[in-house]
Order: sequence, then C-alpha cells, then structure tokens
Amino acid sequence: MKKRLIFLLAIFCAASLAGCGYATHTTAYKKATRIFIRPFENKVDLNIEREYSDRNPYRLYRAGMETKVTDAIIDRFLVDGYLKVVSREDDADLVLSGALINFDKQPLRYDQKSENVAEYRANIIVDMSLENVSQGKKTWSEKGFVGFFEYNQSGPNSVSEDAAINNAIADLAKRIVERTVEDW
Repeated sequence: MKKRLIFLLAIFCAASLAGCGYATHTTAYKKATRIFIRPFENKVDLNIEREYSDRNPYRLYRAGMETKVTDAIIDRFLVDGYLKVVSREDDADLVLSGALINFDKQPLRYDQKSENVAEYRANIIVDMSLENVSQGKKTWSEKGFVGFFEYNQSGPNSVSEDAAINNAIADLAKRIVERTVEDW
C-alpha cells in the first residue's frame, strides 16, 4: 500500500512539473509594459449607392464617434491595468492604431405584424493594428473588428439609441483590450 501511494505521488509530481501550466498574465509581450493609443481615424464610407437590405444595413454617421472609441479604449486599458497607457508615442513599447470604418443598426427582430423593427443590433466596426516599437514590427492587425450591443426600442426593456451606441463602444473597447493582452 505504501509503495502504491509513493508511486501515485511520484506520478502526480511528475505531471505537475511537466504538465500544462496556468499563467495569470499574457506571455505575448514579456518586456512590453507601456502602450500608446493613437487617436482613431474616422473612415466611415457613406456611399449610399448600395441598396438597403437586412444583409446590407444602413451605414450611419455620428460626429465624434472615433473620439469616443479612442477614449473608451484608453479607459479600458486603464481599468485593465496590465499595460500602462502613456501619452507620448516615444515612451511606448507598443502602439495601437486604428480607424472607425463603419457604424450600423442591424434589424434583428420584427413585431408580430412584421411591420416594425422590435430589436436592433448596433455594430461599431474598426480596423486596427498593434506595433511592437522595440522590435520594429507589426504584432497583429485586425480588419472588421466588431463591438456590438443588442437593444429594444420599445417596451419595458427599451434602451435609447445613444445608450446602445455607448454600450457597443464599451464592448468594442473591452474586446480590443482582450485582443491585446490575452494572447495566450
């Protein structure tokens, strides 16, 4: 019995030493601790020659939305705390760049008469890239990266369009920070 217990303990120790580990931080940027976020550009194309449909929703424009996106990303990095946000690009190890390329309201559900939209999805779409300044190379880039929020415009759970946009921007910022720091 004692030999069996020692054998099981040895297997457990060997598995612990050689087995999969768990880290509470990213291993992607071991030396990077500071990030600079360039102001996002607004590249929303308002070309209205395309026909509107459920698959091709309205493209909308909101003045200053790119500023809200940039501010939300900075705030999210500050809350996350893994990378320090710096105000000068020269002080950064990583530089995040991006552009707002689309904002649309996508109908998700119609009322019982199928005449009015009962539920929408607000989509905020950006292109972005992360550059490792110390290595002088692009770490990753994403095209069509989406943050969204689904909402009702009427009823007891209704949300205003402004609140839905703010929630979609918050979702986008959370996803961008996760994409940046959680490269497991």
